[in-house]
Amino acid sequence: MFFDRPESGELAVLVHLNLSHGQDAEDPREFEELVLSAGGDPVAFLTGGTRITPTAKFLISTGKLQELADLVAEHKAELVIFNHTLTPSQERNLEQVLQCRVLDRTGLILDIFAQRARTFEGKLQVELAQLRHTATRLIRGWTHLERQKGGIGLRGPGETQLETDRRLLRNRISMIEQRLEKVRSQRDQGRRSRQRAAIPTVSLVGYTNAGKSTLFNRLTGSDVYAVDKLFATLDPTMRRIELSDIGAVVMADTVGFISHLPHKLVEAFRATLEEASNSTLLLHVIDSAAEERMRNTEQVELVLEEIGAADLPQLRVYNKIDLLADAEPQIDRDATGKPVAVWLSAQADLGCELLTQAISELLGKEVVNGCLVLAPTQGRLRAMLYTQQAVVAEHYRDDGASLLQIRVPKSDLLRILSAASLVYEDLIWDEQSLPEPDDLSREL
Repeated sequence: MFFDRPESGELAVLVHLNLSHGQDAEDPREFEELVLSAGGDPVAFLTGGTRITPTAKFLISTGKLQELADLVAEHKAELVIFNHTLTPSQERNLEQVLQCRVLDRTGLILDIFAQRARTFEGKLQVELAQLRHTATRLIRGWTHLERQKGGIGLRGPGETQLETDRRLLRNRISMIEQRLEKVRSQRDQGRRSRQRAAIPTVSLVGYTNAGKSTLFNRLTGSDVYAVDKLFATLDPTMRRIELSDIGAVVMADTVGFISHLPHKLVEAFRATLEEASNSTLLLHVIDSAAEERMRNTEQVELVLEEIGAADLPQLRVYNKIDLLADAEPQIDRDATGKPVAVWLSAQADLGCELLTQAISELLGKEVVNGCLVLAPTQGRLRAMLYTQQAVVAEHYRDDGASLLQIRVPKSDLLRILSAASLVYEDLIWDEQSLPEPDDLSREL
């Protein structure tokens, strides 16, 4: 990028070492899926046992390094990818020995994000993460230009090429951060507008390739790009939908999480991730057919904690039940009857109506359902209730008062009352039941 390297290609040798155990261990199958998502063609997979001790110079031992060099020569590979984080010096040392480009897990994820970015905001966020990653890898990249020279025609600004690159990087990073700050302020303004209008936001979060975009398309009728690849969705998408008993709801599809998500990405995508951290409800989409389901779920919870969204109301959505043998669409509830999980298949359209039912139950706790008595002089309030589609039925008493059977979220009702210069305690309710629906429909 900013220093001389051998030209890169698509044929890749993958390196995975068992350097850690338990929940912190990387998944080699997920690593291979990441490489395929990036467009790589794995030709060999080098693994190491639990006795491998990382070295400061190459991460791997000299014996493994020779084995890796033989694989590169045998397959004529032009790219070596490690399923680990490499220091800049380790990356340079490996490239010098292997004579091909070397990439670590962070660089691989950054490359995938660079391919997936479509919007201006997404491209800025990816570039910011790439520049921060590259800033640590400039040393010794311009060794042939590292000395300042004197003499006629050779006098310059007094900077080495490395210092010049660092200055240019700092300037570019500063400019991108300023632009993203504007994006962040625009998102904040949009959130405040939704809060004033009492429109709840429901965000889809979860491990990458859990089926969030497919579920988003199913719920909203959109055509967001959805494919069986890691990080198919990068740019966030928001749609407004109508739910029974709730009204307008904003649904947000967000970028997928992954184990050991690079901090550079978390920082760069702060404006996007804040959309999830300020949501009314989180739908944690889980691939129910994945063998690593528990591990992936824990990794998502860690990222949610990192972005300050761990304490938000959450509904787990176990997707892809069509890939399980005996799974049926259902709603799991706690001891109080509150929905805590929904089992469905977005691809096969199984149980999606149960999800909308569960969302309505969770968001509709403060739904006002009763018979409101309005005097003939309260026509403005009556019109506002009709505009909000809060009136289920209406009947007139002999004294001219209107009996309105309303069903509306309490937040919407309070907003209507505020516009009409009224308070909730001023309302008069009729506890007597209204006539049968058939009679009401004739009177309406």
